[in-house]
Amino acid sequence: MATRRESGCGICPGRLAAPFTRRDLLKSAGAGFGYLALQALLAEEARADGVLRGTHHRARAKAVIFCFMDGGVSHVDSFDPKPKLTELDGKPAGKVENVTAGGDRKWLRSPWEFRPRGQSGLPVSDLFPHIAEMADELAVIRSMKAEFPLHSRGNLLLHTGRNTGGLPSMGSWVTYGLGSLNRNLPGFVVLNHNNFVPAGGMECFSSGFLPAAYQASLLEAKGIPIANLDPADKKPEIQRAKLDLLRERDESFSATLGSNDAVESAIQNYELAYRMQSLVPDVLNLDRESEATKRLYGIDSADEPKRLYGTQCLRARRLVEAGVRFVEVCCPNQFGATGTWDQHGNLKKGHERNSAITDQAVAGLLRDLKQRGLLDDTLVLWSGEFGRTPHCARPDGRDHHPEGFSLWMAGGGARPGAIYGATDEMGMHAVENVVTFHDLHATMLHLLGVEHTRLTFRSGGRDYRLTDVSGRVIQEVVA
Repeated sequence: MATRRESGCGICPGRLAAPFTRRDLLKSAGAGFGYLALQALLAEEARADGVLRGTHHRARAKAVIFCFMDGGVSHVDSFDPKPKLTELDGKPAGKVENVTAGGDRKWLRSPWEFRPRGQSGLPVSDLFPHIAEMADELAVIRSMKAEFPLHSRGNLLLHTGRNTGGLPSMGSWVTYGLGSLNRNLPGFVVLNHNNFVPAGGMECFSSGFLPAAYQASLLEAKGIPIANLDPADKKPEIQRAKLDLLRERDESFSATLGSNDAVESAIQNYELAYRMQSLVPDVLNLDRESEATKRLYGIDSADEPKRLYGTQCLRARRLVEAGVRFVEVCCPNQFGATGTWDQHGNLKKGHERNSAITDQAVAGLLRDLKQRGLLDDTLVLWSGEFGRTPHCARPDGRDHHPEGFSLWMAGGGARPGAIYGATDEMGMHAVENVVTFHDLHATMLHLLGVEHTRLTFRSGGRDYRLTDVSGRVIQEVVA
């Protein structure tokens, strides 16, 4: 709502006058009778947040689960076989244009074999034996291209569509555009491990300039999933009275500011936390799951990181089942702050360790979603911020590689068993049907029923969107 500057009449020059809001009008009209109607409408809107906002076209997916493989999985060791690397293994690679790839470079073959999988024959390496069993559900994009060989900027670009901070995460955009399917749960949840902060910082999960209510809620794998959620007052009526008083005070303060996002979001977050107290423990409680389901995710493993990652993947299924719009699952970090898949050396040992932790749980998630009928309307995205070089200065390692890499989608309208795009014969550059993160975001929003050019938010005098001024829907990976 527009405001006006006033001077005189006791108001300081340059101060923004509090706008006369719809709420003020209804409070004052008809002895406040209209305000009662407004409260009922707002309550109804909260109950059916996403339904009321609607979509631009028929949605194939209702929710997204993003399996974030931070650090950069090697594409030439996972979903993009390169026989030429085997032929040239150990031979000089010559000069390469990559600021992270110094020294004398030699071509490095993959230590894992690729095999055609499933009825589709989609090639997957032995690095991911469990995901390979679900190959017929995957839509693999082999021609991804990022902008920078730096983890921080790559992670921000993947999450926010920009390589600088201050922009909303894709989970925030999705929740802002579609709302939540369950008013008692947050719309955007990050399933975390040991307070993990990715390169690029917590801005990867931020709401940026969107209202703060759209920021991610972080749930930890160990201990108490959400800190400070348990009420200090055991009697609900006392807690409710305190929240009502707090809301009244905050609303009065916000009115003096002419509306304020921080205060309004604080009110919403207090109310959401109150509603979450009864539902979140039930949603995250895995005791109701069968032992067979727990084994499917690897939760019976003696390996703690594997067990915890499996727990988070099963929680992801339960969260989308309960109505959460966007769930991101982070990896347990085993190899440093730059990302657990960041193997400049000890590639075989590092990638195999990360696969041992994540492979079974991700495949179990796909299988579980499918057998419950949830995969049809749940989009699963698996990606890191870039790939890894087909060459290295060490005998067993790969460096950062944004020029061409792979990721996959499954369910939610993604075309099963599809392969789209290609890198050259060495895996150096995306050369066929090049795909950017803006294209990926446009496709994700399309599957959610959203036209990416129409999902905008005005900030700083201009309209922003997740896909900036580009992005195209990759129709070839849409079923």
